[in-house]
Amino acid sequence: MAQQSTETDWVSRFADEVIAEAERRAPGKPIVCASGLSPSGPIHLGNLREVMTPHFVADEIRRRGYEVRHLISWDDYDRYRKVPEVQGVDKSWAEHIGKPLTSVPAPAGSAYPNWAEHFKAAMSEALADLGVEYDGISQTEQYTAGVYRDQVLHAMKHRGDIDAILGQYRTKKAPAKKSQKPVDEAELEAAEGSGAAAEDDGSGGSAGYFPYKPYCGQCEKDLTTVTSYDDETTELAYTCTECGFGETVRLSEFNRGKLVWKVDWPMRWAYEGVIFEPSGVDHSSPGSSFVVGGQIVRQIFDGAQPIGPMYAFVGISGMAKMSSSRGGVPTPGDALKIMEAPLLRWLYARRKPNQSFKIAFDQEIQRLYDEWDKLESKVADGSALPADAAAYSRAARTAAGELPRTPRPLPYRTLASVADITAGHDEQTLRILSELDPDNPVTSLDVTRPRLDKAEYWINTQVPAEQRTIVRDQPDEELLGTLDEQSRGSLRLLLEGLDEHWSLDGLTTLVYGVPKIQAGLEPDAKPTPELKVAQRAFFALLYQLLVGRDTGPRLPTLLLAVGADRVRKLLGG
Repeated sequence: MAQQSTETDWVSRFADEVIAEAERRAPGKPIVCASGLSPSGPIHLGNLREVMTPHFVADEIRRRGYEVRHLISWDDYDRYRKVPEVQGVDKSWAEHIGKPLTSVPAPAGSAYPNWAEHFKAAMSEALADLGVEYDGISQTEQYTAGVYRDQVLHAMKHRGDIDAILGQYRTKKAPAKKSQKPVDEAELEAAEGSGAAAEDDGSGGSAGYFPYKPYCGQCEKDLTTVTSYDDETTELAYTCTECGFGETVRLSEFNRGKLVWKVDWPMRWAYEGVIFEPSGVDHSSPGSSFVVGGQIVRQIFDGAQPIGPMYAFVGISGMAKMSSSRGGVPTPGDALKIMEAPLLRWLYARRKPNQSFKIAFDQEIQRLYDEWDKLESKVADGSALPADAAAYSRAARTAAGELPRTPRPLPYRTLASVADITAGHDEQTLRILSELDPDNPVTSLDVTRPRLDKAEYWINTQVPAEQRTIVRDQPDEELLGTLDEQSRGSLRLLLEGLDEHWSLDGLTTLVYGVPKIQAGLEPDAKPTPELKVAQRAFFALLYQLLVGRDTGPRLPTLLLAVGADRVRKLLGG
């Protein structure tokens, strides 16, 4: 009997279903969850959902004591379809269109032997950082070693039945609708993996339907047409429409080709015994590979279709400098440069697969981090809602243990402000951070890492130059000379309180308190609309005198960063 969940999040509910289904289909065997990724270019944050959804479910099943395998099929034997915009690649790569991804040269300057390995490597590194445990399967290795030989011969023998299943859908194709999505969301449609796009179903050719595509023995491309096949001898003849080469081979011995996508995917479901595999929203339409695959796996391969939700797209907010070198599609590795792994995991864990969400590369990342830190404190004191606590637990640890974390996780927005002002100067950074909380000072930058490094990278790569903070060298004598008595009085009150309030909390109280004192109120008085106007005017004055703009980093952080002596000098004190 399956061990039922005690938690209320989407992961636990899927785990219940998957365990029950596994015990019905294959009792006593390891439970198989699967993902498919095509290393046809940078594997982006939309594709990551294809991995994180089964990862969370597999990890929950593992936490309950069951043996589980999370397979990632690297679809590296797919055809190279187009030349993406990536560094080290020019139009000359178009000559490789039609070859398997493992036969295409890697981008210039790469340390990897081919195109597929180059893009797999970056994703593998990100998955290791994210704590994703998986068994990787290279489809090039599977096909070229003849692992699927029996399945290929079986599909060819039943090609008429497969053709009949596909034929039910061929006439029903509706015209493609224009996408109404914003460009970034359309780019990150979580469907590019699994080789699903732009592969035919194997129909065509005067000799009839064949669900198998050979790669040409001369030019290596899949622009081939099967002209005959003999079930008894397994002799298959093909010609290449690209280079004119043709040959007759025995399919019982030939390993240079693959089943077409709509047959290949269900074949693997049956071969691997997959119980759970999600798929992108594009797979839900009539005639899609998931729908057709359900019929093919049952009727041809005597298997069962996996349980699996359709997952929605992942969008991006912001992304200043990435687009020029990457074709505008950020990868998990890009996200991990500006955020810690548990935060990125949490973005995928807290939303049901059918809910779309955005990953922030802009100022929104500061609010996300605030939300994460708040959740962490709620989990610590027991006040978090059950589903929120479950999402936190899935983000912060796996069945194998805790993910690495920052020992002293200071607010991300504070670290970003400090990194902005100090321009990465370690000594100055440590001075400022040590003054944030004098009762519990930071004594080494090591305890603030890796969060400090992520915030620094974010400031340096994602914040436009015009929004960076440059503290004045000299006082703005002209502005100081035109101040009225009210403004001069506010600066006097601030300067008089600096020594007593020199900490993050103290300076927060001070800068908000000055306008209250001027209005004859207590420093802890609740703000009124009139008071808020006075505070905004006071803050704008301080920003003008310190950084020459009306806005900037949070004032308490800015004051600490500038240092008491320099603040006195710039405020005319």
